[in-house]
Amino acid sequence: MTTAQQVALVTGATSGIGKAAATALVAAGFEVIGTGRNTSRSTAPAGVTYLDLDVTSDESVASAVEQVIDRFGHIDVLVNNAGVGSTGAGEEFSIAQTQGIFDVNVYGVMRMTKAVLPHMRDQGRGRIINVSSLSGFVPSPFMTVYVATKHAVEGYSQSLDHEVREYGVRVLLVEPGPINTPFAGHSVEADSPMPLYAAGRRNYDELLTQNLSSGDDPSVVAKVIVAAATDRNPRLRRTAGTTAMTINTVHRVAPARVFDRVIRRFNRMPA
Repeated sequence: MTTAQQVALVTGATSGIGKAAATALVAAGFEVIGTGRNTSRSTAPAGVTYLDLDVTSDESVASAVEQVIDRFGHIDVLVNNAGVGSTGAGEEFSIAQTQGIFDVNVYGVMRMTKAVLPHMRDQGRGRIINVSSLSGFVPSPFMTVYVATKHAVEGYSQSLDHEVREYGVRVLLVEPGPINTPFAGHSVEADSPMPLYAAGRRNYDELLTQNLSSGDDPSVVAKVIVAAATDRNPRLRRTAGTTAMTINTVHRVAPARVFDRVIRRFNRMPA
């Protein structure tokens, strides 16, 4: 794909990875529309047009996609980046709270994808880039619900890619590791905390703060997103950041029992 006259729509673009991706896509020659629930609170990067969008609303998604097509004529790249984290053991989340997290991280991706797919099929080309996570292919204790959503996005993306590839559309995955963003501050805390898991939660909070503060800059992920959007023969999945690449390598080559020990050691859990 060439970037001449290409239009990219990036969700969750008012901060962190989404904002960096929007900026990098502009630099790569794209016309970029970035979205957020209330973009008036943020300053758009140079070259980025902000648009309000709630990925949990069918009406908001349909309206935003229609506005972009009406104004710019087409959408060539969709970056599904909007998402929310979660903090707590799986048992500590009510089903209602879990459904709310899935509504953003999974159904939000599906809503956006379903809204742009007919248009991309009609034009015979398009890239849908879903920002997953290192947690999309490895376990992360005390991020159980978040991990479940990212595993769902991985399965959805891989399967959908086969369904739409013959129509000129690709569905691709970008899998960041720890990135220096306000991720922890935007995470949902479990609504039914249990004393049983208090020590584990404290350990997780300390580890997350440490990993994020020493994590890669969002521009590292943005560079990978641009590559997924522009490479002539794109790979289905790309890790982003040093930790993600390292753990991905270990995941591929280590026996399951060894990898299980690696995960427990990485998360400072007893053997």
